Amino acid sequence: MNTVDLFCGCGGLSLGFEQAGYKIMAAYDNWDDAIAIYKENFSHPIFKQDLSDVGSTVNELKDYSLDMIIGGPPCQDYSSAGQRNEDNGRGVLTVSYAQIVSLIKPEWFVMENVERILKTHKLQEARAIYKEAGYGLTQVVLNASLCGVPQNRKRFFLIGHLGDCDDFLLDYLRKNLSEKEMTLRDYFGENLGFNYYYRHPRNYNRRAIFSIDEPSPTIRGTNCDIPPTYKLHPADPVNSVDGIRGLTTIERSYIQTFPKNFKWSGTKTKLEQIIGNAVPVKLAKYVASAILEYIQDNPQAN
Repeated sequence: MNTVDLFCGCGGLSLGFEQAGYKIMAAYDNWDDAIAIYKENFSHPIFKQDLSDVGSTVNELKDYSLDMIIGGPPCQDYSSAGQRNEDNGRGVLTVSYAQIVSLIKPEWFVMENVERILKTHKLQEARAIYKEAGYGLTQVVLNASLCGVPQNRKRFFLIGHLGDCDDFLLDYLRKNLSEKEMTLRDYFGENLGFNYYYRHPRNYNRRAIFSIDEPSPTIRGTNCDIPPTYKLHPADPVNSVDGIRGLTTIERSYIQTFPKNFKWSGTKTKLEQIIGNAVPVKLAKYVASAILEYIQDNPQAN
């Protein structure tokens, strides 16, 4: 299936869809640091593009023979880590993405975002644009730890298929969910070399020490080592912070299910942000595989 990835970041969606068997024709983003990493890891082209400029973007895409557009418009304006002002500038890119899709009108599209988008009027605006263009819509929040990712990360997906009914894909997205959350030990075995690690809390009313026998908490765009003054929280599963450390940058990329041969470049601060913003590769593959299974069972859908 010929696909273009908009707001591709460093390529979590692209890689997951490639692993499921899709052909990524090209990718577009406006973030130089992420573009540089994407170029190092994919053979297809990536272009710098202001995706808020709908007309220019449509002109860029119109000559492709596309079956699908995938993408993750920036979610910071919806995120619990931000000020949650959906009119901040980046929030409107959700609507820009919908306008691009509706004008190109591929058979399929996939939009990924944070769960909090469900509470926004920008999502309602986007849904109205998709419906006007003739798409049947399936929306779902998936916990990555039930989709082959050792991370408790909830993400929103909106999948559209021209001429279909709403919720057409819901059963396919749900039926292959694991009955058990994937832990770090499930994913890495004994290869990490530690049993407990530090993850900096949003505030010290929350615990900060986690076990590899549970899913990782959400990988965020910042990463700190354990401060020397840290005092144990009652919910921390250890009696001492001796030997406890934070995760390395590369360990965080592995928890996002990027493969070991994925190439990372840039400053530590930028890399932490890029990795934290990425779509887990195995979560993207899970969604991509559900779509292919639906097409296989419903040949008229292709």
